[in-house]
Amino acid sequence: MTSGVLVLVRHGESEYNAEGRWTGITDVPLTAKGRADARRIGTALRDLAVTRIYVSQLKRTVQTKDGILEVIGAAGVQVRKTAALNERDYGDYTGLDKWGVKRRVGDEEFATIRRAFDAVIPGGESLRDVFERVVPWYREIVVPLLAAGENVLIVAHGNSARALRKYLESVGDEDMKDLEMDFDKICLYRVDAAGAMVEAQVRRF
Repeated sequence: MTSGVLVLVRHGESEYNAEGRWTGITDVPLTAKGRADARRIGTALRDLAVTRIYVSQLKRTVQTKDGILEVIGAAGVQVRKTAALNERDYGDYTGLDKWGVKRRVGDEEFATIRRAFDAVIPGGESLRDVFERVVPWYREIVVPLLAAGENVLIVAHGNSARALRKYLESVGDEDMKDLEMDFDKICLYRVDAAGAMVEAQVRRF
């Protein structure tokens, strides 16, 4: 039996994104560009009958969902919030200017902080920590819906999306440094019984 479609997107540009600051769990809103991009995501998904949407507890994913629903319509769509999808907690780096940190710690350490799977953030989370909360939630809640033929949209953050993609796409720990989740990227998957990718498609808007 063919599964439903899993759609994974990142929220639109937030105020901290625009300022080049580490956002983490700070609850900042979208910019005007971010709200417009949410509507563009909706336009790119008009051909897909989404039945469920999951967002984090942070307003930038909620506002992105709102923009998508403006375009595709909310009739028959169930929406749920979950802490499992929250952005990585950047601890002591939260709110800091990313490029100022890069100048201070150097290119290699900066890349490690941002992208390495096991990088330890003082007072915060590693990407592994995010993976260990996102994947069990996905397997318990989302996979059965996909198996039942539902089309599920997840509006996540840069790191919660990367953590889920690691599982879906069987990405190795060392290769995570090269895995990005851009704002304009829409990932669509059909999955097997364990929730791992069988087919994938990428759309850009």
